[in-house]
Amino acid sequence: MKKINTIFVGCGRVAQHYKSLIKDNPIKEIKISGAFDTNLEIAKKFSENFCDNHFDNLQEILKIKDIDLAIICTPSGSHFNQAKVLIENKINLIVEKPLTLQPKQSEILIELAKNKNVLLNVAFQNRLNPAVKVLKKNFEKNRFGKIVTSTVRLRWCRKQEYYNDEWHGKWLIDGGVINQQAIHHIDALNWIVGPVQKVCSLSANRLNKLEAEDTLVAALKFANGGLGTIEATTAARPEDFEASISIIGEKGIAEIGGVALNEIKQWKFLEEEKEDSDVISKFSQNVPTGMGLSHLTLLKEVLETLINKKNKPIISAEESLNTTKLIHALYKSDEEKKWVDLEENPVSSRLGKNN
Repeated sequence: MKKINTIFVGCGRVAQHYKSLIKDNPIKEIKISGAFDTNLEIAKKFSENFCDNHFDNLQEILKIKDIDLAIICTPSGSHFNQAKVLIENKINLIVEKPLTLQPKQSEILIELAKNKNVLLNVAFQNRLNPAVKVLKKNFEKNRFGKIVTSTVRLRWCRKQEYYNDEWHGKWLIDGGVINQQAIHHIDALNWIVGPVQKVCSLSANRLNKLEAEDTLVAALKFANGGLGTIEATTAARPEDFEASISIIGEKGIAEIGGVALNEIKQWKFLEEEKEDSDVISKFSQNVPTGMGLSHLTLLKEVLETLINKKNKPIISAEESLNTTKLIHALYKSDEEKKWVDLEENPVSSRLGKNN
């Protein structure tokens, strides 16, 4: 069986999560050939008992022969330049969320990937959670009927030391709570209920000192006529206590929570179906951390796609771009203190820029 020759670009927390999942769940279809990090010691430590080669120069790792797949796990603001180089070398990608900080950058990568016949996947892995998939399936069956409200709530704890490094909370390379933490939940809700038409948001730094925001609240108007809200903060104390999405419709209600959108908390409909009786136990998962388990699902599905030469990404860059545009609309609304229409393609004056 062909093994997919794979490299890691960035060897931090997310790459370590991939490494743990791969070690605990051996994948016969993958060969890890090398690891890159701007800190050579981090790349070296990551490579121990995992792969033979480690580098602190991206051009050097490209000298490995016949690379099929690269997994980019670097800070968000680094994604564009690194992904561009890898796509130009005809290497398929899984890129951690967000694909890029600015919509135009994503559009450039999408076009380049098409020209180079490269699969460009984005790690909005919570879409692959059983709980999220069954919610989308039932939404598409119109089980909720007319949508009343849809909500994202993220109440997490990130203390000041989290923001005291060189990139977290910086506008140029990261953004705040909605682009770093709540983006997964915003993506899931927009994927299921969206698109969002208009937003009105307000942000603040309540407890942490950072360039971007530790707290943002927003009102949403969806194309289906439903209303929505986002409440996101990393200023919860003393610890994380909620991260959820919920839908209220004329025919039913549902809520998914847990540390990684892994648990169905509410599931009630006026018109019951047979599977409703055990949907909570069947589609909820126990997960060890807030990263969940679906990075492994994403990786396995991408490997299968490459082995079987299916020319379709699992979670596409085009879908990721919709989420990036929504994040920019939320920031633009906060900047201008007014409702913002997504059809006008608003772009934040801060995110991805050296303010």
